[in-house]
Amino acid sequence: MKTKIHAIVFSLAAALSAQASELPPIPLALIEATSGPFANAGDAVQRNLQWSIEKINAGGGVKLPDGKRLLQLKVFDNKGQVDESLQQLRRALDQKIPFILQGNSSAVALALSDALNKHNARHEQRALFLNYSAVDPALTEEQCSFWHFRFDAHAGMRMHALTEVIRQEKRVQKVYLIGQDYSFGRQVATAARAQLAAKRPDIQIVGEELHPIGKIKDFAPYIAKIRESGADSVITGNWGNDLSLLVKAAREAGLRLRFFTFYGNGLGAPAALGEAGVGQVRAVAEWHPNVGGKESDAFYQAFRQRYPQPKDDYLHLRMQIMLEMLAAAIERAGSVDAKAVALALENASYKNAFHQAGMRKQDHQLLQPLYVSVMQKQADGAIRFDNEGSGYGFKTELYLDSGQTALPSKCQMQRP
Repeated sequence: MKTKIHAIVFSLAAALSAQASELPPIPLALIEATSGPFANAGDAVQRNLQWSIEKINAGGGVKLPDGKRLLQLKVFDNKGQVDESLQQLRRALDQKIPFILQGNSSAVALALSDALNKHNARHEQRALFLNYSAVDPALTEEQCSFWHFRFDAHAGMRMHALTEVIRQEKRVQKVYLIGQDYSFGRQVATAARAQLAAKRPDIQIVGEELHPIGKIKDFAPYIAKIRESGADSVITGNWGNDLSLLVKAAREAGLRLRFFTFYGNGLGAPAALGEAGVGQVRAVAEWHPNVGGKESDAFYQAFRQRYPQPKDDYLHLRMQIMLEMLAAAIERAGSVDAKAVALALENASYKNAFHQAGMRKQDHQLLQPLYVSVMQKQADGAIRFDNEGSGYGFKTELYLDSGQTALPSKCQMQRP
């Protein structure tokens, strides 16, 4: 009986998709690195977005007055560079793509936002920038834009969650700050200094380092400096290979540190740390696989069924939220016009069986819960799911609801 029901559901979804495919698809331009040192991060984003698009399309696509239309992802390789990103943005705009997706690198996001502001001021064919992981606060504060929406917590919000854990962790006495030398890395350091001073003035910051992004192959010299400083803990916003190589160097040096990270739960970091990370490494995110509950488990297991290779185990709820909220906003607007969709996204809310979020109109910052989780060994029975087949995963240590993660904004938005 169950097989027949599944067959009927599949047939209906196929029929809806076929009907929608008669109309031109709604194109989405993903501007990310699919080559260069951060290609693994760009590929992981592409998998997340493609999976979300497949689910929306399986339901018939996005309903517009002329009928349902499918979403279509078009990938533009920016090689992780700002100049290349601007070239790819021009290509996307020349193709009249109304929605630009990007997130890996706040430097790129700031450049894209500025370029898109200028384009939209001069052209009738405008586009909207949807940001799933560029977390420089400037994007929703002093450089906020009507044409930009962020679906990730910004650096100050993420640091607030991490320092709430540090507030209670009295063994943290000496902290070393290390990050990538660009706008985001500098913002992480600024947020760390300010929030530690407010919450734990007894903590010493014994070192601070910014390194070239994507260019360091051996972090051993940096680990030697951390050892010499006497630090017991590290705070870092590093991501991609810059994070996995950093933690790998710490493990190889036998330096047992507490790592408070933005992204320590993926892209090779758990495997690089191994046993040395158990109980020592924290990460912060809007969701993680061991949140618990049958709906959350089913969400994660469906993704793993779609992408069964351990190396592809990189799922972020915020990317799913972004596309589901976009599809709903297009339907409310009854159009793919950038301004109409932006107005429909403002103050929009999102709710599924295990998560709630809302888009703040003032600055276009999504407000949602955050989890700080700590690395555990799957074999010890503390967690159900590991990360990337490493045998290590993360367990919730602190949960903050949307009201606790929402920080004031200085955005003075210029509205068209």
